Amino acid sequence: MRAVTVSDGDLHWREHPDPVPGARELLVAVKAAGLNGADMIQRRGLYAAPPDSPADIPGLELAGEIVTVGPAVEHFAVGDRVMAVVGGGGQAELAVVHERTALRVPDGISWPEAGGFPEVFTTAHDALFTQCGLGPGEHLLVHGAAGGVGVAGVQLGVLTGARVTATVRNEDVRADVAAFGGGIHVVAPEAFAAHAPYDVVLELVGAPNLAGNLDALALGGRIAVIGVCGGAVGELNLLTLMGKRARIHGSTLRPRPLEQKADAAQRVARHVLPAFADGSVRVPVAATYPMADARDAYDHFAGGGKFGKIVLVT
Repeated sequence: MRAVTVSDGDLHWREHPDPVPGARELLVAVKAAGLNGADMIQRRGLYAAPPDSPADIPGLELAGEIVTVGPAVEHFAVGDRVMAVVGGGGQAELAVVHERTALRVPDGISWPEAGGFPEVFTTAHDALFTQCGLGPGEHLLVHGAAGGVGVAGVQLGVLTGARVTATVRNEDVRADVAAFGGGIHVVAPEAFAAHAPYDVVLELVGAPNLAGNLDALALGGRIAVIGVCGGAVGELNLLTLMGKRARIHGSTLRPRPLEQKADAAQRVARHVLPAFADGSVRVPVAATYPMADARDAYDHFAGGGKFGKIVLVT
């Protein structure tokens, strides 16, 4: 097979041995694979793949068709359309997926949409509900709301009946974010404090927002930090944290053990897939690139200002 390959900080389209599925694993002919911030970091040599994933093939999410199944597979068959979060190796013509983390692609969903769904919706769902317990009527703040995880977080907030405020730096895409539901407040990043207090903050920018987030929290508020593209080191007033009885959560999905990844996938299957199937939530695709042109796709991603997902297709 051929795959996007990281070597000395650059990307190449190279031949690799075909992966072989083990027990309860699926061999998937990849049709689409979404780009994520972690891919940018791995390209720079700063985010190693887990031990059970290819060390030099990036890609944390994929969608495709099953071409072979390993021993003891129970729930899928050759020809099924699936999508999944993987520890790496998604940006290739073939990839192995454990059946417990695989999700069925709903009818009518295109390959680029499916390829851009698993990582961002699983990450956002885990942060908002498993970690922060977001409930109906609460006020959710999403920073960096025009990117993949931000777009997912905004839609999940609307889906659960929360009030949503979203920060978006690019004025040209604010209306696109607002179109996800009535009553979404889309504001410039420096203006979010005017709409406080917030019960839950989904933080995708990082340290620059830390002090402001804490000041803007309601009593008992929760902050989920799942992105630090704006910086990773900040200063925190612990007296404010104590006084508001607040909680700050940090999370990554990639290095988790199979049991935790399977649990996160099944929560998405129950709570989000029906909405994806009926159009209540969607994956806006900013651009698609042939997988062989991954370098151009990565450069587009790094340039910022996009709305939704950049997806590699085979």
